[in-house]
Amino acid sequence: PRSAMDHQPKFFENLSGTGKAIGVLTSGGDAQGMNAAVRAVVRMGIYVKAKVYFVYEGYQGMVDGGDNIVEVSWESVSSILQVGGTVIGSARCKSFRTREGRLQAAYNLVQRGITNLCVIGGDGSLTGANLFREEWSGLLEELAQKGKIDEDAVKKYAYLNIVGMVGSIDNDFCGTDMTIGTDSALHRIIEVVDAIMTTAQSHQRTFVLEVMGRHCGYLALVSALACGADWVFIPEYPPEEGWEDSMCVKLSENRARKKRLNIIIVAEGAIDCHNKPITSEKVKDLVVQRLGFDTRVTILGHVQRGGTPSAFDRILASRMGVEAVLALLEATPATPACVVSLSGNQAVRLPLMECVQMTQEVQKAMDEGRFVEAVRLRGRSFENNLNTYKLLSHKKPDAELPKTNFNVAVLNVGAPAAGMNAAVRAAVRVGITEGHKMFAVIDGFEGFARGKIKEISWGYVGGWTGQGGSILGTKRTLPAKYLEKIADQMRTNNINALMVIGGFEAYLGLLELSAAREKYDEFCVPMVMVPATVSNNVPGSDFSIGADTALNTITDTCDRIKQSASGTKRRVFIIETMGGYCGYLANMGALAAGADAAYIFEEQFDIRELQANVEHLTEKMKTSIQRGLVLRNENCNENYTTDFIYQLYSEEGKGVFDCRKNVLGHMQQGGAPSPFDRNFGTKISAKAMQWISKKLNETYRKGKVFANTDDSVCLLGMRRRNLVFQPVAELKNETDFVHRIPKEQWWLKLRPLMKILAKYKTSYDVSDSGQLEHVAMHSPKEAETGAI
Repeated sequence: PRSAMDHQPKFFENLSGTGKAIGVLTSGGDAQGMNAAVRAVVRMGIYVKAKVYFVYEGYQGMVDGGDNIVEVSWESVSSILQVGGTVIGSARCKSFRTREGRLQAAYNLVQRGITNLCVIGGDGSLTGANLFREEWSGLLEELAQKGKIDEDAVKKYAYLNIVGMVGSIDNDFCGTDMTIGTDSALHRIIEVVDAIMTTAQSHQRTFVLEVMGRHCGYLALVSALACGADWVFIPEYPPEEGWEDSMCVKLSENRARKKRLNIIIVAEGAIDCHNKPITSEKVKDLVVQRLGFDTRVTILGHVQRGGTPSAFDRILASRMGVEAVLALLEATPATPACVVSLSGNQAVRLPLMECVQMTQEVQKAMDEGRFVEAVRLRGRSFENNLNTYKLLSHKKPDAELPKTNFNVAVLNVGAPAAGMNAAVRAAVRVGITEGHKMFAVIDGFEGFARGKIKEISWGYVGGWTGQGGSILGTKRTLPAKYLEKIADQMRTNNINALMVIGGFEAYLGLLELSAAREKYDEFCVPMVMVPATVSNNVPGSDFSIGADTALNTITDTCDRIKQSASGTKRRVFIIETMGGYCGYLANMGALAAGADAAYIFEEQFDIRELQANVEHLTEKMKTSIQRGLVLRNENCNENYTTDFIYQLYSEEGKGVFDCRKNVLGHMQQGGAPSPFDRNFGTKISAKAMQWISKKLNETYRKGKVFANTDDSVCLLGMRRRNLVFQPVAELKNETDFVHRIPKEQWWLKLRPLMKILAKYKTSYDVSDSGQLEHVAMHSPKEAETGAI
C-alpha cells in the first residue's frame, strides 16, 4: 500500500548529510560481521558528506570521551571487512546505566556536534540507546544549568537520532529474521560437527554438543537441522515428561539400524518443562547410565563468536549499514528510534522498542511456562525451523504412518550444487511421513530413461545434509529426446508425482515435460521444482540452493588473495568466477570481499569503463591501501576476456601496480554445504513435498492421478519475504532463454552499493527502503508461508 507521492524514485546521492555528525559504536557481546556494518556506515556517511566518528569501547568510550571518540576517514575502515569481532571494541559499561554516566556521554557528544548514533549490538545495548534518546533534552538542560554548555548548544543539538543494527550470534531479537553474526556462528558450529562426525563414526560414539544461547535456542535448533542431529534441547521448546525414556529409545533404535553415531545438541539455556536446567553433563550421564554408550561432551563456547564473518553476514551487514545511514538522514524528532533488519530478503525498519518489548515477552512466556506462545513470539522463521526439525528427525513406527499408495520420484538435474543432498533427504523423509513411497532417480533425466530408479527408505538418506555435490548423481541432459522412455519408466514404476531438484536445466526439463502432456498421459501428474544451482540464475526465486556455499568459497579465496597482496603491495588481482551469464556470484562476491570492481554481463561495459577502473586503481595506490581486487563473471563479455583485462591492466598499470589473475573454476561447485544451503535446502524441499501431497489429493479421481493444468507444474522459490509456488508456464515471460537468466534480478539493485563502498560516484535508487513498519504478531497459519 504505497501512497501516490512514493512514485518519485528516491536516490541515495540526493540525500545530504552536510552538517550532520554520525557516531558509530558496537556494544554488548561481539559478533562476526560487526566490522562490515561499521565499514558500511562510515563509508556511506562520508559519501553523503556527513562527518563520521568512531566511539571506541562501546558506551564506556562514550562516557570516557577524549581519544575514545574520533573522526574517521575512508581509509580508516579499509581491510576490516574480513575480520571477525569488532575493531572498535565493545565493553560492558556500568557507568552508562547511571544518569551521571549518561550526562557525561551527552556532554562528550555535544562537544563534537554528534546527534546521530548508530548502535550495533544486542537488545540490552539498544534499550540503553533508547533511554538515552528519551532523556536527551533533559540531559542538555542539566548541562546548561551547570554551565557546561551554552543555551545555543541546547537549541542546536536539541534532538538525538538513534538507529540500531542487531549484532548478536544468538539471533534472539524479535522482528528480524537474521541478526548480524548468526550465520557465522552457525558456520563455526557446523565445522565442528562435521569434524566430530568423522571421529564419532570411527568409534561408534555418542557426542553431546553444547552451543551458545542462554535464552534463545536458535543456534541449537538450526545446527540440529543442518547436521541431522538425533535430539536437540532448546529453552523455548522443552521436552515432554518422560523425555529421558524416549530419547534413549531413539538412540538405541539408531544403533540397531547400524547408524554408527549419535549427535545430541544442547543449548546452554536448555530447560525441562518444570523450568529446571538440562545440562550437557546431565544428558551424557543419562546416556552412559541407561545405555552404556561411549559418550563425550564438547562445549563449543567462544569458538562460536570467533573466526571470519561468512559471506552472508558481510552482505547482510553491508546492506544494513546503508539502511542505517538512510534512516538517520531521514529521522525526525517525531519518528521513533528504529532498528534496521531483514525480513526474508527484504530490508525493513522497525520501531526499536516494539522489538525489545516482544523479545522480553518471549522470556516472560518461557518463565511462566507458556512455551507454545514463546515459540510463536520468536517469529515465523523460528517456528518454521522447529516444525521442520520435528518432521524430519523422528520416524514414526510403520503402523502409525498413513498409507496413500502414491509413488513419488525425486531426481537431481543440472550441475552439482552443495545442499542438493539435504533437499533430497528432506523430500524423502517428508514423503514417507505423509504416507507415500519414495523413489530416487539416479543421474537425472538420462538415468530416468535408462530405468535407474529405486525405492528409497528413511534411513538411507541419514547423514546426507552435510554431504556436498549430488549423491544421486546429476546430468545436464534434457528430457525431450527421451520422452518415450521416461513415460515408460513412469508407467512401469507407477510414478504419481515428480520432484526435480536442480538448476536452469531442471526448469527447462519441466517445461518440456508439461508440453509433452498432450501426447503422454504419464506426465499428467503433479511436478515441482526446487532451485539448486551455484549460479542462482533460475527465474522465480531470489536464491537457489548452492549459491551461498559458492559465495563463501569465492569470499574465502579472495580473502587469501588480498592477504598475499598486502605483503607485496601495489598489486591488482583479477579473479574469474562462474555463473554462466548470471552475474550473481561475481557481484555478491565483490560486495562480500570488498572488491574494486565486478564485470558482469547484465551491465554492459566498454573500453572507457575499463580505463576508468584502471585510473581509479592508480589513484588508490597513492593511498595507504595498496592493493586491488577485480572480479569478472566468466561470460560477461566475449571479447573482454579475463586474459584481455589482465593484459590491459598490466600495460596501463606499468610502474604503478602489477597484475595477477586467477580462475576459480570448479572449486565453486564443491565443498561441504554452508549452513544456509543446508537449512534452505531442507526447508524449501520439505515444503515442496507437502505441496505434492496436497496436489495428489486434489487430482486423484476414479482410482488414478490426473493433473494437466498449469498450476500442477510449479517452481517453489523464495520471493522477497515468502516462499511461493509459481507455475513454470507463467515464468516463461520472465525468462531470457538465450542467456539462461531471469529478465529482472533483485540483486542488481545492490550493485551501486558495491560501487559506493569501493569509492565510486554512482546513482543509487533506494525507493524500496524507508517505510517504518510494525512488528507483526503472526498467526500460526502464517508460519507456513515460510520465512527461511
